[in-house]
Amino acid sequence: MTLKKNSSTGIKDTQLLALFKAHFKGHLNLARIRLICLFIDALCKVKSVNFVKLSAGFDTSVDASSSYRRIQRFMALADLSMIWVAKFIFCLLPEKDKLVLSMDRTNWKFGDKNINILMLGISYKNVAFPIMFKMLDKRGNSNTPERIALVQGFIDCFGKDCIDCLLADREFVGEQWLNFLNSKNIRYFIRIRNNFKIYCPRRQKEITAQHLFHSLKAGQIRHYPKIVRMHGEYCYLSGTKSIKDGKVDFCIIVSFNKPDEALEYYTKRWQIESLFRALKTSGFNLEDTHVTHPERLEKLIMLVMIAFVWCYKIGDFIDTQIKPIRIKKHGRRAISVFRYGLDYISKCLLSGTNKYDLNLIQFLSCT
Repeated sequence: MTLKKNSSTGIKDTQLLALFKAHFKGHLNLARIRLICLFIDALCKVKSVNFVKLSAGFDTSVDASSSYRRIQRFMALADLSMIWVAKFIFCLLPEKDKLVLSMDRTNWKFGDKNINILMLGISYKNVAFPIMFKMLDKRGNSNTPERIALVQGFIDCFGKDCIDCLLADREFVGEQWLNFLNSKNIRYFIRIRNNFKIYCPRRQKEITAQHLFHSLKAGQIRHYPKIVRMHGEYCYLSGTKSIKDGKVDFCIIVSFNKPDEALEYYTKRWQIESLFRALKTSGFNLEDTHVTHPERLEKLIMLVMIAFVWCYKIGDFIDTQIKPIRIKKHGRRAISVFRYGLDYISKCLLSGTNKYDLNLIQFLSCT
């Protein structure tokens, strides 16, 4: 791939434009598709969603002020469907069955406006690929209808049979929510609060969940073998005990079945936290945006999602096939796989050099 420097007169005939035209043809006009190309290209250069910085990074001969207004028009007027962005990302997944879904929420404040995003991701290696999300017009936790709508949207697009299980943290509990997952035959591994009330049919009484795990030593794991009832739904519990700074805590997981797998699966939930870090402080600085209008912010996030997947796939390829990421003395990577890819793309686009002679566009190809 021949890389152009910022002095070029546009990207009319690049592979990236051809790739997005093939996917969004019939849904977006050519001008909108070209804006997506310019936006993602600039995002990987400047590593910020701030429109002023992005417009300065557009690979075009027009003034940055014109590019700024172009971004604003796209966010205000373009009809960018989440379904088509989700389908594009889904086609880039290395694996498309036995998917481990993770649900979580991230939020921040801009002025007096709360920005609250309920995200559904797909676990892959060390991260979760973003697939769908819902903007919440409030602060605080999501509710059951919002969670159900997000999962049902995934099922409507990709079917239920590709789902292995769903992971979620303590926010995501409730009778109707568990009933929905049970009715769809979607197994789940969800952490609950220590003081949750459960009913033990064998004991014929209600107790707190932590009561089943009090006898454990720190670090021990227990899979409670008997079925219990929580929020009117029958389920299984697994737990482990920890002591930090003299305080006792429990990690208790409620599951649809196979409680012996609960804690192992649940460890993958942190991958969606890695996604949020990449979208925010460790990558694209999503919190830099001044956009608060829900529909415009939704379009911005969808473009960031595409850029994230592109960077991660390139970083993963370089790490596994060319030059592994250095492991530090404490056993962790010196840099994340995503950041590895982002830094490589950024250097390629800014300097015009491609050290490993990679076809960067191929990593966004569904073929």
